[in-house]
Amino acid sequence: MTSASRKKYRMGKLGRKNTLIAYSFLAPNFIGFAIFTLIPVILSVVMSFTEWKGGALSTMQWVGGDNYASIFSSAKVSGKMAELGFFGGLDYFFNKVDLGIALKNTVFYTVVTVPLSLVCAVTLALVLNKAVKGAVAFRAIFFFPYVASMVAICVCWNFMLMKNGPVNQLLMAFGSTFNKSWTADSTMAMWAIVLVSVWRNMGYYMVIYLAALQGIPRELYEAATVDGANRWKQFLHVTLPQLRPTTFFASIMLIIGCFKIYDTVAIMTNGGPGRATKMLVIYIYQEAFTNFHYGVASAIAMVLLLVVLLVTVIQFSMEDRYANN
Repeated sequence: MTSASRKKYRMGKLGRKNTLIAYSFLAPNFIGFAIFTLIPVILSVVMSFTEWKGGALSTMQWVGGDNYASIFSSAKVSGKMAELGFFGGLDYFFNKVDLGIALKNTVFYTVVTVPLSLVCAVTLALVLNKAVKGAVAFRAIFFFPYVASMVAICVCWNFMLMKNGPVNQLLMAFGSTFNKSWTADSTMAMWAIVLVSVWRNMGYYMVIYLAALQGIPRELYEAATVDGANRWKQFLHVTLPQLRPTTFFASIMLIIGCFKIYDTVAIMTNGGPGRATKMLVIYIYQEAFTNFHYGVASAIAMVLLLVVLLVTVIQFSMEDRYANN
């Protein structure tokens, strides 16, 4: 073996050794992902086409698309929707059928929560980005709810939103006549969930927006000032465009989080009163662990996956179109 061949052999051996070392560091993450995410997702897809009550005594039976047909419509529901016509059928589906109600509530919650969270986060970031006395302390205070216990947060908010709680007392001091517990009222229960979610999320995204604001080149503001732009125009034509990538990331994460919401609803209202705050994940939980319809619950989970995937793809396509323009 020539010296060149020996050198090439040693380099190849060293490269393989380095590759194995790199894979050894990555292996725990891949193994954890496979065990706790990949395998459960695959099993969930398979289970959505089966009927299984759970337990060792129950056998898993293949039913094809029956689970998907059952969550969208039964024979009774199909007949009622056909009788009411297209628009009447849609109204019936979104107000009487469990899947329609859960989907409508989840979409409403997402549509309201995401913009409010983004607006509050940007506002806080703009205020704290200035040389404000005690800005570091305020950042910690606003960020704290995101890392605090969700159970403790919901219990405290349930107390504050009680009939005679501090929030109602404050509202009545300004002339409001509302004197019910928010979580017990079918109209206000959803707004209670939104309020808690926005309050919890805005601190986390405030920190992200703060980092983005501090990364905007000062030269852009100086050039805008020279061109005669006031503070409002600088915000519209300099700050907002520079924050677009951050807003894109934050909106995707918020939308995914809103579609997956469970803990806040489960602790505060458990989907009630009635079905006023019944979300898709609450519906999945009830079908799986209350009614023991694991196949139906898996089918609903696949519907949730497709909805989130569709929304994410639409967002990415819109962002690419904007970037190309």
